[in-house]
Amino acid sequence: MKVLEIENVSKSYGKHKALESLNLTLERGNVYGLLGPNGSGKTTTLGIILGVLKADEGQFSWFEEKYEPFPRLKVGAILETPNFYPYLNAIDNLRIVQHIKRSPQDDLESLLKWVNLYERRKSNFKSYSLGMKQRLAIAAALIGEPDVLIFDEPTNGLDPQGIAEIREIILKIADEGKTIFMASHILDEVEKICSHVAILKNGNLIAEGPVGTILGDSVILEVGANSDMETKLLSWIDDREDMELMNKDGAIFLVAIESDCDPEGVNRDAFEKGLTLSHLKIRKRSLEEEFLSITK
Repeated sequence: MKVLEIENVSKSYGKHKALESLNLTLERGNVYGLLGPNGSGKTTTLGIILGVLKADEGQFSWFEEKYEPFPRLKVGAILETPNFYPYLNAIDNLRIVQHIKRSPQDDLESLLKWVNLYERRKSNFKSYSLGMKQRLAIAAALIGEPDVLIFDEPTNGLDPQGIAEIREIILKIADEGKTIFMASHILDEVEKICSHVAILKNGNLIAEGPVGTILGDSVILEVGANSDMETKLLSWIDDREDMELMNKDGAIFLVAIESDCDPEGVNRDAFEKGLTLSHLKIRKRSLEEEFLSITK
């Protein structure tokens, strides 16, 4: 089932084109990452599909119009910073959300256990850390048992422990069969969480599909040698037709190479050319590297 279908959506702010004829389809059960540099149109896209912003052109539809005229009742969302009443505790804040969503049947204590906040359910919101505030926002988004969850930068500003906690919760939600659409600039987290990605640049969709398809079959060769051999190392890379120098990370050169690369053969070839490698490692290309390659 198509959960969301965006067709030729455009949006401008004065002379600035934030989105240009965006077409995107989300299928039920996918965890979708929306990626792009700052100003690429991620938040504008989320604002339009949530009804916060109005598109200049194009249209979108939820759930193949199955839940019209109120499809948004099946969508839970967090846009930007979580906002709750600072002097109310978690339970009381969630009761207000229940009232707004007209969903009195939710078990609020179970939701707080789900996001690991049950022990702090009676604490005022103002006493929460940023990670706890974000987890309460996820609990609020789950009220009403939505089919789709939308998160805008869910791990923004969190420390490593907070990021890991939010990642675990999102994966638990995905395991329940819910569809997730999240905008993020933390590409390592997107790679760990998402099944599909869409990459925006200057309001244009430049790549889209399953994470494995975006990454393709290319691999990265990490090579290094003593500083006095760096010139010979660069010459060796340049002479091989199956290698393309990407960049340098400290003393290590990162090289794009074909997926069927034989590390033993690479090392033997270097040695035969008078080059002794101090570092040799072959690994899959990361989403971050692919993203930077696509958007540069």
